Amino acid sequence: MSLFDEISNGIKEAMLARDKVRLEALRGVKKEFLEAKTAKGASGELSDEQALKIIQKMVKQRHESAAIFKENNRPEMAEAELAEAEALSAYLPKQLSREELTPIIKTLIEKLGVSDAKQMGRVIGAAQKELAGKAEGKLISEVVKELLNA
Repeated sequence: MSLFDEISNGIKEAMLARDKVRLEALRGVKKEFLEAKTAKGASGELSDEQALKIIQKMVKQRHESAAIFKENNRPEMAEAELAEAEALSAYLPKQLSREELTPIIKTLIEKLGVSDAKQMGRVIGAAQKELAGKAEGKLISEVVKELLNA
């Protein structure tokens, strides 16, 4: 079953369970999916890889919004954003921890033959392609910096 179909089924389940937070989050994702499918130059199809990128972007937006709400002393709004992020995260693959990520990036650095921090961009780009959806870009760049500056 494609991610698009999973989201559609999730909407039905959330409606039946009367789970407003999950329902709103999933409706937002489906809207983004439909816009991506019908965007100018799109083929009318949405691959699971594209769908994952959309969901990741939306989870990241929810976390950023929650941080802003916390800064502005609006904890109830921050909680709502974090609840939506949690609902969306269920559709993402399990994220790698720093400990799991470090050996993978070490291997990638050796494979690319990078020895100094000047070529950090090459390593980060390759790691983000290889680990798409499995690790956050910020964490990847932190680990790469640590390994190349060590």
